[in-house]
Amino acid sequence: MRLSFAIATIAALQGAAGVSLAAAAAHADASPFLATASQFLMIHAAAGVGLAALIRTTPRAKAKWLAAIALALQAGVTLFASDLAARVFLSGRLFPLAAPIGGGLTILSWCALAVWAAFAMFAANSLQKPPES
Repeated sequence: MRLSFAIATIAALQGAAGVSLAAAAAHADASPFLATASQFLMIHAAAGVGLAALIRTTPRAKAKWLAAIALALQAGVTLFASDLAARVFLSGRLFPLAAPIGGGLTILSWCALAVWAAFAMFAANSLQKPPES
């Protein structure tokens, strides 16, 4: 699924942005907003790369759901981190409620991933042969 490469690309850009914000927090402005944005971006960059790899090994029908979840996760964390960075660099919010919307989307995406994984686990178990008696 080609979408996995787009997800990996977004994740790589999130990782680069996270390292850049960490450097800015260390050298330019010791704002806790920058440190938090940096941590969120780097953690979710790693998650994005992992999800991209999982998408590549998942059957197409299930991979579409996983890709949608991964993109929502990336959108949420990018929106959240961008709002935090805007507070430092632009002296204001990205737009009203940007951080709560991004954070909420991030949380919902993680919950959706848990549901997807649980269904995938049960589907995998139901395909196995029953034990011989």
